[in-house]
Amino acid sequence: MTTPDSRVLRAELLSFDADPGDNDTPAPGSMCHIADGALWIENGRIRAVEEYASLAPTLPPGTEVIDHRGKLITPGFIDSHVHYVQLEIIASYGRQLLDWLNDYTFPEEQRFADPDHAAALSEAFLDEMLRVGTTTAQVFCSSHPASVDAFFAASHRRGLCMLAGKVLMDRHAPKGLTDDPEGGIRDSERLIADWHGKGRLGYSLTPRFAPTSTREQLDAAGAMLRSDASLWLQTHLAENTGELDWVAELFPGSRDYLEVYEQSGLVGPRSTFAHGIHLDNEMRGRLAERGANLAFCPSSNLFLGSGLFDRQAARETALNVTLASDVGGGTDLSGLATLKAAYQVGQLRGQPLTAWQGLYGLTLGNARALSLDARIGRLTPGHDADFVVLDPAATPLLARRTARSRSLAETLFALMMMGDDRCVAETWAAGRLQHRRDASVVRAHR
Repeated sequence: MTTPDSRVLRAELLSFDADPGDNDTPAPGSMCHIADGALWIENGRIRAVEEYASLAPTLPPGTEVIDHRGKLITPGFIDSHVHYVQLEIIASYGRQLLDWLNDYTFPEEQRFADPDHAAALSEAFLDEMLRVGTTTAQVFCSSHPASVDAFFAASHRRGLCMLAGKVLMDRHAPKGLTDDPEGGIRDSERLIADWHGKGRLGYSLTPRFAPTSTREQLDAAGAMLRSDASLWLQTHLAENTGELDWVAELFPGSRDYLEVYEQSGLVGPRSTFAHGIHLDNEMRGRLAERGANLAFCPSSNLFLGSGLFDRQAARETALNVTLASDVGGGTDLSGLATLKAAYQVGQLRGQPLTAWQGLYGLTLGNARALSLDARIGRLTPGHDADFVVLDPAATPLLARRTARSRSLAETLFALMMMGDDRCVAETWAAGRLQHRRDASVVRAHR
C-alpha cells in the first residue's frame, strides 16, 4: 500500500467562498477565517481545513506538523495576464504603448527563437513567480513554438497549474516574429496536442492584438476556439488611444474595437481581454453577456500612461474583472504590488479597493473568471494544495505597522500596501514546497 504524502500546516487561515463585495466589511458568508487553523494536505490536495485544536487530536501518529503561527496562509495568487518573454525588459523607459512595443518588446521576443534561451527564461520566470506567491498564471509566450514548449515543460516539471499559448501575429511586426495564418494555426494545433490537459496545464489561443493579426488569422483562431470548448483565449483590448485609432483604420468594417474580435468568434466565457480601459458601457455589457473577463493591469497602465481602469463601471455591468501584473509593461510580478497599484488607480477614480476585494480577486475571483475554481482559488477539501504563507512582520517597518493592527482588515491592508516578495515565507503548489524565503521553519511531529 502506498504511504500518503501527508502533512499539516498550522497558521492563521484566510480564504473566500464568494465575492465579499465592496463594503468595508465582507459580505456575510463570503469568507472563511480561522485564527489558529490547520491546513491538512495529502497527495497534492487539501484534505481538511479546521481549527487546529479540533484537528490535532485526530491526526495519525507521526503526521508532520509545520508550525507557522504568526503567519497567514491564503490560496496561491493567480495572475490573469503576464508575458514571460518580457521578464528581462521590465522597467524599460517608454513614452507610449506602441513605441514601447517597437523599441523593447519586439527585439526582446526575437531571442526566444533559441530553445536554450527560452528554457533558461522559463525557469527564471517561474522562480520569480513563486517567489512572490503566484502559483497560477495565464501567460503570453512569443510567436516561436519553442518558447511554448519550454514554458510548459518547466511548469509541468514543477507540477504547476499554468495557462499559456503561442502568440499569433502575421503582420506589423519584425520578420523574425511574424507567422502566417496557416502556419500559426498548425503550430497551435501541435502545441495543443502536446500540452493542453497534460498534468495541470491548459492552452490559451493567443492573438497578440488586432493590429498584428489579419482577419484571416483572427477567423482561424475563432474556428479553433469553437471546435474545442476546453481551450482558453487571451489577447489585448482598448489599452491605448493610439491603438484604438489604428484598429479603426485597419478594420473599417467593424463598428468598434470589440466587434473586431466578436466578428471572428473570439469572445466567450474563457476569453481574457487585457486592459479594456477605453470602453463604453455598451461594450462592457457585450463582454459580460458572453462571460468574458477584463484583466485589470494597474501597474502597467500607470507605467505606460495608458489610462485609469474603471473598475466600478465593469462591476455595474456584471463584467468579470481579473487582476494581472502584465510584466513587462507592468513593473512588478508581485500580486501584492498589483493590489497596491489597483488601490491607487481606484483612489484616483473615487473607487476605493478594500483588502477583502483585493485578496478575493487575486485568489477565488481570478480562479472563477478563468474557469479554474473547481480546483484552485480556495482553501477547501478536495482542491489542489496551492497556497502561500504570508509573513505580516517580514520587514521592520511592516512589523511595526502590523503590530498596531486592531483587526484582520488592517493587517491585510498593510500587506497590500507595503508587501513584496519578502512577505512570502513559503509558496506551495500541488502540495509541494516550491519556494522558501529562509530556513526558519519550525517542524514538529505528532
